[in-house]
Amino acid sequence: MRRPARTERQPFQGEEGFTLVEMLVAMTMGVVVMGGVLILLIGAMRTQPKLENQGTNIQTARWVLERMTREIRSGFVVDKATSSSVSFQTYVRRTVCGGTTTLASTAAPTRCEVTYTCSGKSCTRLESAPGVYTGTAITIFSSLSNPAGAFCYVPSKNEPSSKCGEVQSGTLPTYIGITLNMPDSQGSGGLTASDGASLRNATLAN
Repeated sequence: MRRPARTERQPFQGEEGFTLVEMLVAMTMGVVVMGGVLILLIGAMRTQPKLENQGTNIQTARWVLERMTREIRSGFVVDKATSSSVSFQTYVRRTVCGGTTTLASTAAPTRCEVTYTCSGKSCTRLESAPGVYTGTAITIFSSLSNPAGAFCYVPSKNEPSSKCGEVQSGTLPTYIGITLNMPDSQGSGGLTASDGASLRNATLAN
């Protein structure tokens, strides 16, 4: 009786797989890659609040500058002027200076003294009767890094006369420049927002 012929089993194509060494190398590379991704993710999460705060400061600074320049344009005389503070008379839409009640659209505006002061890390606004420089000031910005030289004027002591600088003694400035310096969370430098406006009603000063 004949015995059946022996057959050898042939491996299927692609059945070889990976060796243990190859698997260990691949796992090690995967861990390194995931570790790098995790480090980047943690860094982004840590810097995000700083970026959001910086963006908020910039938006607030723009709003403050817009408010300042709007009131300066409607002003008609500067009573006090230094590099850190400015007081000028203007008209406001309130029943009394420093009050909260808004005037009717048909009523004449109220003549008041507005004082902006930038010192320390904040800028404040004080609204009072003409010639009065005391009262309760309201903080309008609180993220300054260097308040020195927040205000400059034209005409000034600087040459040429059109350059914005310290107010010239005995001269009423007709232009007020404003510079707000803020810290930069991304570096050692700083961010600067600046603007300015002329007193359109300066010829009405008595």
